Amino acid sequence: MSTEENKSIVRRFFEEGPSKGNLSVANELLSPNFVMHAPLPASPGIEGMDEVITTCRAAFENLNVTIEDMVAEGDNVVARFTARGIHKGNFMGLPATDKPITMTGIEIFRIKDGKITELWAEANLLGLMQQLGIFPMPGAQG
Repeated sequence: MSTEENKSIVRRFFEEGPSKGNLSVANELLSPNFVMHAPLPASPGIEGMDEVITTCRAAFENLNVTIEDMVAEGDNVVARFTARGIHKGNFMGLPATDKPITMTGIEIFRIKDGKITELWAEANLLGLMQQLGIFPMPGAQG
């Protein structure tokens, strides 16, 4: 597949999975042997991705993920994203704060035969915790 086709797969995954919560379409884009490397607790494989999407959408009302940049080479696609929503549910043991959030991150996808086979995810969880008031902002007096 071309790098443009691979980028289209990743774009569709973000639009259907995290932004809309459409697990059936998101799962169509994942290989049966899908492997996720992410800083969130989740089961292995497609089930784990479903857990992450479901948990994030339950915790953050109106969750929308925007791709800011995408670079592709060979079978890999790198996407820099911004997620926005309102903290309305439990997230990583934190009860709802009703605060708006903006979180950035970068994910690297490996695509094979039109399916996402592997994903490495890094997200600014410290920045998220600062927005939710869990950790002080740099320079803030405590």
